[in-house]
Order: sequence, then C-alpha cells, then structure tokens
Amino acid sequence: MGIATVAAFSDADRASMHARESDEAVGIGPAEAAQSYLNADAIVASALASGADAIHPGYGFLSENPILPKLCDRNGLVWIGPSARAIESMGSKIRARRIASDAGVVGVPGYDGEDQSDARFAAEASAIGYPLLVKASAGGGGRGMRRIARPDELLPALALARREAEAAFGDPSLLLEKLILRPRHIEVQIAGDKHGNLVHLYERECSIQRNYQKLVEEAPAPRLRPETRATLHEAALRLAAAIGYDSLGTVEFILDAEGGPPLFLEMNTRLQVEHGVTELVTGLDLVEWQIRIAAGERLPLTQERIECRGSAIEVRLNAEDPAAGYRPCSGTIVGFHAATAPGIRIDTGIGAGSTVTPYYDSMLAKVIAHGEDRTSAVARLSAALGRVAIFGVRTNQAFLRGIVRHPRFLAADLTTHFIEETFPGGWRAEPGANAVERLAAISVWMRAIGSRADTGPQSPWQTLGGFRVSERAGRPAILRVRIEYRGATTPAAITGDASRFEVTVDGATSVVESRFDSDSVTLVRDGHTYRLVFAIDGARIMVSRDGAVSEFAIIPEVEAGGGQAAAARGAPRVVATMPGVVNSIAVEVGQEVGEGETIVVLEAMKLMHSLAAPVAGRIKAVLCTVGETVASGAILVEIEPGAPAA
Repeated sequence: MGIATVAAFSDADRASMHARESDEAVGIGPAEAAQSYLNADAIVASALASGADAIHPGYGFLSENPILPKLCDRNGLVWIGPSARAIESMGSKIRARRIASDAGVVGVPGYDGEDQSDARFAAEASAIGYPLLVKASAGGGGRGMRRIARPDELLPALALARREAEAAFGDPSLLLEKLILRPRHIEVQIAGDKHGNLVHLYERECSIQRNYQKLVEEAPAPRLRPETRATLHEAALRLAAAIGYDSLGTVEFILDAEGGPPLFLEMNTRLQVEHGVTELVTGLDLVEWQIRIAAGERLPLTQERIECRGSAIEVRLNAEDPAAGYRPCSGTIVGFHAATAPGIRIDTGIGAGSTVTPYYDSMLAKVIAHGEDRTSAVARLSAALGRVAIFGVRTNQAFLRGIVRHPRFLAADLTTHFIEETFPGGWRAEPGANAVERLAAISVWMRAIGSRADTGPQSPWQTLGGFRVSERAGRPAILRVRIEYRGATTPAAITGDASRFEVTVDGATSVVESRFDSDSVTLVRDGHTYRLVFAIDGARIMVSRDGAVSEFAIIPEVEAGGGQAAAARGAPRVVATMPGVVNSIAVEVGQEVGEGETIVVLEAMKLMHSLAAPVAGRIKAVLCTVGETVASGAILVEIEPGAPAA
C-alpha cells in the first residue's frame, strides 16, 4: 500500500525480525510485557515521537483493550481497529453474553453475575451442574480458564484462574459456563465499516486445541450442514450490528457435535492469529481491509461478491516439547528452513539468530496450506510440515504432522477433545533416529572438518594415504569416531570424505555419496536418495527429516575423554521445568509437605504452571523469591524426605 511503518519493540525484541524489517523501529520499554507491550502510554508516546499517523495493535497484548484507542483519539492518532465502545461491549465476556442474549443470539448456559465471591460461584456451579468451565471475563487464549469436573476442584480452580487472569489481563473477574461434552469450536469472520455496512467472510473450524489454545484452524468448517452454516453467519452479523461494529472481528460459537444449535461463546474485537486461512479462501487481504476501514473507506465488497474458494488449513508451530508434557522451550534459533511450494504460505517472525524468550507467547510460525478441496489442502500441509525445519529449540512440528496425517483428522472428525482422545497417553515422538539421519550427520560433520585450515582439501592430512609404522603407505586413512545421540554413544569407522565415504557402524558398512546446498544435504545410499536439512551449532549437528529434528555430536576417538561423571544425587528438589517467573511460593522452610502438593507456581509464556513436591517431607531450603526470573533446571526448593507428621 506504500505506507511507511514504525515497529515498536521491547528490550527483548531489539534484534527481532519485525524491528529489522520496518522502516523505523522504536523501543518502548523492558522485556516484561506490563512495562512495554501493555504500556499504552509508552506506545502512544513512541508513535507521536516517530510522526506516525496510525497504530495497528496486531492480535495480542492491547489489541482488545479500549485504553489504547481512547489514547489514540485524544492524541490525534488513527486506531486501526474497532471503536473503543465496541471493544468495551465485547471485552467483558460477562457483558458480551448479555448483549448477545438481547440481540437474540443464544449463548452457552452459565453464570455471569457481578457477585464474584467463592460462595456464589459454588452455589451457581451446583445449579448449572458439573462438569463446567471457569473462564476469565477479559482476554482469551485459554488464560484464566479451567475445567472443573467435581465440586472439590472448584475453589482451587477459581484461585488459579483469578491469578492467571490478573497477570494476563489485569482483570480477575470470572464466569462459569456449562461444559459441552463434545463441542466443536467454530468462529465467523466479520467486517464492518464506519458507514453501517457489515459482511461475513465465512467461518473457520478451530476445534483442535490444547489447554484451550488453538493448534489447527481451517476454512471453511468441514462437515457442516448448510442450514447450520447459514445460522452461524446470520447470528454473527446480528451481534455485530447490535454493537455497531466497524472493523475486522470474529464471533465465536460452540457447536455440540451430537447436534443442537450454535451457542455464542465470545467475540474477538481484533484480527485473529488464523486470519490467514480466511485470506486464502477469499483471496482478500484482511489487514488492508482494516487499514482502509480505519481511513474511513467503505467496505471494498458487498456480501454477494465475497466467495469462498477451496479449503485452507493452518497449524501453529510453537516452541514447546510435546513429548515432555508440552513444556515451553526457549533459546536461540540456530537455523530456520522454510521451503516454499505451491499453495503454501508461511508467516513467521523468527529466523536464524532469533532468540525465543520466556516472556511472550510460544508461537514461532504459522504454516498454511490452500487447495481446491480439503483433501488437497491436507496433503500440501503434511508435505510442508515434512520440509520446514527449525533448529536450536524444540518445537511441536512432528506432533502437528502426526495430527494432520491421522485418520480421524483426514475424516474431519473434529471436537475440542481431539488431542486427548487421539493421543490418550500423551503424544510420543517416533523411536530414535534411523541410519539415514546418522549418515547425514556424519556427512555434515566431515564437510565441516574438511573446511578447516589444517584439514582442507589441499592439506597433506587429506592428500596423503594412511600411514602406520611397519605398514605400507597408500591405504585409505581410517577415522574412528564416537557418535553421540540421546545420551548413547556408538563407535564408527569412516574412510573417504564428505562427498563420498564408507562408514561402518554396529558391524554394518554403508557407502554414501552426498551433495550439499546451503542448508541441506542429499544422500545417495544403495540406490536410494534422501534429502535432509541441517544446521551446526558448535559440537551439535542437527538434521531434519520428515518434520523431525535429530541432534548428534561426533567426536574423534583421539579427542574423546573418559566421559562425564554422573552427578551426585542430592536431596529431592523442586526444579524449574522451563524458564519463567516465580508467581507464588506455597511453602516456607521447616514446613511439612505431602507428595504431589503444590510448592511453587511458575509463570511462563503467559500460563501458570504448578510445580509439585516429588516426595513427602520437610522443606529444607527455599532458593527462589516471588517475581524472580529463573532458568530451566534451576533448583527452586529442596526437600528433606520423610513421612509428614500425623
């Protein structure tokens, strides 16, 4: 559109992609979101200082907070989003439920009263019936939301939800909703201008979630009856009209998979993370629509001119380890390979050298596939997830590929319980790397050592044959190494160089030819060809195949020492399972605790994580403080084992 941009960044994002790629970039405060991205005064001040005309809030932080548009209005800045009045109408889930009801839009049964006492919640929960959900009135993304199956779970869930809601949104208000046992989560994209025009841009299926955060989104929603689809669109437009909506937004519904009408859930008065799937099926640029609407223009198209073509599906690549309970991961991105292909779009804010911090959401990239129908879109997405590679931090890539290749997903059998029902024991990665990954790591390592000054192609160590006392020279040199993978060490013997070598491992010999591009290697073995993406970080050699990353270290025998001694076992400890901020400490020195009792609550990537006592005993030492930022693996509390007193 020819519009110059100014990126606002926190100290943690000083070297981020968005700060580098904009025309200008301005710092707005420390890494902590409350002092930067949630600081409306700092954002407006930086906009005025840079000479900006308008502020686009993205789809997080203050994008649904009326404070920022009000400040923009006072300071002569254009807010690229809905009016503060519309945001306030839908910003509270409690108020939104009431407005929807008045507009004739049916909602999920529940309690949304002003009495926020535990006693009132207990009484209302009993009247609604278990199971149910407690939800934060402000915000979304699963923060401040807890599922409650029994009465004894209510009070602890309320306490955690209030803390999480306060930390994420500055508002501890909660509501209760009846839990629909087999729900589908479907949302309708709507757009309105400042002249009273409203249209819908079809719907998206967002049922595949974990911890109430979406993982897979697609448009249009599959297996939806025409009359249900029409009801969804009509209800979304009716609600938007009731509040005079004047930007892009999304109205969310729950649909019981067993039947029944769509039930209003909430409205997001902002652009959604998954807006890309709507862009692909409609051929429209929703951000451009936002900007033109904010500039006072009328909607570019009327309803009858908006078409839905084909199918688009998006997955969210997150920095987390699904095999370790979806533990959030942080660190430095060593390599990022995003292979393009027809029908594939990759949106990301990271690249090689980017730092993944514990301060913000764990999403690294969105991989979106578009096809003429759902079958072709799924096939393209599966293939793309086999080609994308992120090195340096663990991701959920292989897990996502397992989802989109699962027969249940292929059949569009979708509910919000998809993950727990499809992977009932938790997701597990495929067994260890096979010979192909190991051969690729050897090839990459040999190429790396061949580029060193003392072992380059012209070095005598490479051009001369092997030499041994009392032996005839001229034989190929044998390089003996140890290959380390997942804590195990395997000896290997190698002859040749990176382009063609022979390796013997576990008594089996392979002859391999390899060709290199900038970040990939193509292997030929026994007439079969394999292509793998790789990255090197110090002694680590990382290779990616079919969406799974394997990490190796290759050590020549002459360099391999006696190994590391096992660490002495100390007292049982509560250890930080991820980098984060200590939110609360439930114990003090000398206190007796039972096994499984919550000891510390850690805040990481916008979520609260309860850390429990591994054994029963007495608290020996508390080694952290509330508000302290701790690293993954940090010892937080030490426990002296022993049965607690009766």
